[in-house]
Amino acid sequence: MEVILIQDVDTLGARNEVVKVKNGYARNYLLPRQLAVENNPSNKKQLEERMKQVKKKEDKMLAEINSVIEKLKEGPLKVGAKTGTSGKIFGSVTSLQISRAIREQKGYDIDRRKIHIIDEVKELGTYKANIEFGNGQNAEVEFEVAAE
Repeated sequence: MEVILIQDVDTLGARNEVVKVKNGYARNYLLPRQLAVENNPSNKKQLEERMKQVKKKEDKMLAEINSVIEKLKEGPLKVGAKTGTSGKIFGSVTSLQISRAIREQKGYDIDRRKIHIIDEVKELGTYKANIEFGNGQNAEVEFEVAAE
């Protein structure tokens, strides 16, 4: 019997996937627990419609992410840090400081856990950070560390 999975099922398949299982497994386990529905023309149509809606949402989200990436790459961010007389920073610049700088200067709220600083920041200068947006979308952002 072919069924369309409504939820992810371990060792069987992912959501919205059509799989072939034994009749008893489908009737006694998958269908009563509402993990799957029977693969008939009506349910196929619903699946196709769901897939179209998911595709639209993903396209919209990718367009939004690309516009954010373009805005972030326009110019370097300015991050202030306290320094000594030799130009060394007390402590180092963290992803939280970069997140605040993006919020204040570019107007986007990006979670600090998605920001990864490439080099260790211990002195004044220009550095790079990598931002992961998910779905394989990454952006490399330049930031300039200046004395406060």
